[in-house]
This record gives sequence, C-alpha cells and structure tokens, in this order.
Amino acid sequence: MSADGFAALPKPPYYAVIFSSQRNGRDEPGYYATAARMIELAQRQPGYLGVESTRGADGFGITVAYWESEEAISAWRRHAEHAAAREQGRSDWYDHFELRVAKVERAYGWDRQAP
Repeated sequence: MSADGFAALPKPPYYAVIFSSQRNGRDEPGYYATAARMIELAQRQPGYLGVESTRGADGFGITVAYWESEEAISAWRRHAEHAAAREQGRSDWYDHFELRVAKVERAYGWDRQAP
C-alpha cells in the first residue's frame, strides 16, 4: 500500500479479493498484529499485486487484495499461517464477513495532485 492508501497496480486484467467484515471489538491488539502480519506475508507471495484497506469507527471494514491470477489467490488461501488467521477471525474477531473474488477487466483513476 502506498503512503496515500492506494495500491499501485499494473494494467488489467488482474483479480481483486474483496473482504468486507464487521469486527466485534474483541482483542484489538491481537487483531491488528495479525492483520499486519497477513499483509507482510501476502506481499511475499507470488502473484501478489497490492492491497487497499479501510475500517470505520463502527467496526465495518473493507480490504481489497489484488492478485495476478486465480492460482495466486488459491495459493494464498492454502498458506498455513493465513488459514490459521482465518480461523481465529471466525472465532475471535468478526461478527460477520463476506468475501468476493472479481476479475478486474478495466481500471482508471484521477488524481488532483498529478501533473
């Protein structure tokens, strides 16, 4: 993630894993430490492109992780430490979550600060 929160991504196509979640507020230190560790691990995975994430004061958050391929997404899902974090999320940190996988066919943006 860049300093402004936006992932620097290549031209499409690529994939987006969209994780929407409602935190329950329990074990904040454990949650944030694990979230940071998951980003650190994901960044080392073949096919990882970037991440964008936000969470509101009410505990609702959205994290979008970008990947080169469905194979890269599957490999990340099988990563043992990631699997353990998912289970801990279900038991300790989330009241509800939804996960969606989408293929990004086109993308564009605008930046007021760009020359």
